Amino acid sequence: MPELQMRVSDDDRERAAQQLQHAFTEGRLTQLELEDRLEIALTAKTYGDLLGLIDDLPVDQPQVDDVVELESKNGHIKRSGDWAVPRRLRATSKYGGVELDLSEAVITHPVVEIELDLAYGSAKITLPEGGVANVDAFRSDYGHVSTSDVPGRQRPGALYIVISGRTKYGGLTVRYPRRRWFTH
Repeated sequence: MPELQMRVSDDDRERAAQQLQHAFTEGRLTQLELEDRLEIALTAKTYGDLLGLIDDLPVDQPQVDDVVELESKNGHIKRSGDWAVPRRLRATSKYGGVELDLSEAVITHPVVEIELDLAYGSAKITLPEGGVANVDAFRSDYGHVSTSDVPGRQRPGALYIVISGRTKYGGLTVRYPRRRWFTH
């Protein structure tokens, strides 16, 4: 059975009604449009009925937790693609590395703090174009810290990443995404 023909629950109807009311308060719908759509939403039977009511409205940004802790003892911690970046991220790994690609991520905070606690692993952080990173509070006992062409001081309007923590036998690399040649 196609998903649009599946029956909706009372919660689904209520969520659609709330989204319509929110659009009205933002000025996206008139009073008459709101009343017409609410009547249909509250009597909808399938997902197809609801989708037609809200498909021309913007989707709310996902809520992002303020602090997220990622932990692994032996494995590699990796985040990439379309993911929600918290205001503060703590990554801990004893024998693995950390790879955080922020280039396509949803970042709602102007300043993001990343705390790394690595014993034998390295970390690689890929920033979105224009982002800056301060690595002054990161320590590597027997490794390297490389920021290549990434600026380190805060700039107005630019995403500012503050990286702190330590690694005993690994390193830290902060860079921009690799440019792809021969793409259209």
